Amino acid sequence: MYQHKYEYQVSFGDCDPAGIVFYPNNFSWFDRAFHSWLGEFGGHEGICRRLNAVGIGLMDADARFQAPLRPGDRISILLFVEEWKSRSVSLRYEIMVKERIAVIGQEVRGLFRKEGSGIIAGDMNSFRTLVNCGE
Repeated sequence: MYQHKYEYQVSFGDCDPAGIVFYPNNFSWFDRAFHSWLGEFGGHEGICRRLNAVGIGLMDADARFQAPLRPGDRISILLFVEEWKSRSVSLRYEIMVKERIAVIGQEVRGLFRKEGSGIIAGDMNSFRTLVNCGE
């Protein structure tokens, strides 16, 4: 079952000259869905303030394109929490047009904290507790 659903109407400006969605826009929509989900828990800035973090950042991202998206398509971006690790969370996204999967994406994100003069991926337990997700 998905954790969050974000909806969007594809516009002409989202597309390349061939009339299909320019591939980086899919990654942008993954990010929008993620931040929309965080909004349920106080938003990115609020969560980072509560957890003494500088960000919930991207460590890895990938996508598989199953079918083209075109102007006028009403898409649903479904976010699934796949796996919690000590220093990361793995997310899966499905971009749907009606019942058709157009794009499947994955992200790995970490909760980044300042340590000394650098930034490290901190322990994810506090974030996991905050969003109250099970395995």
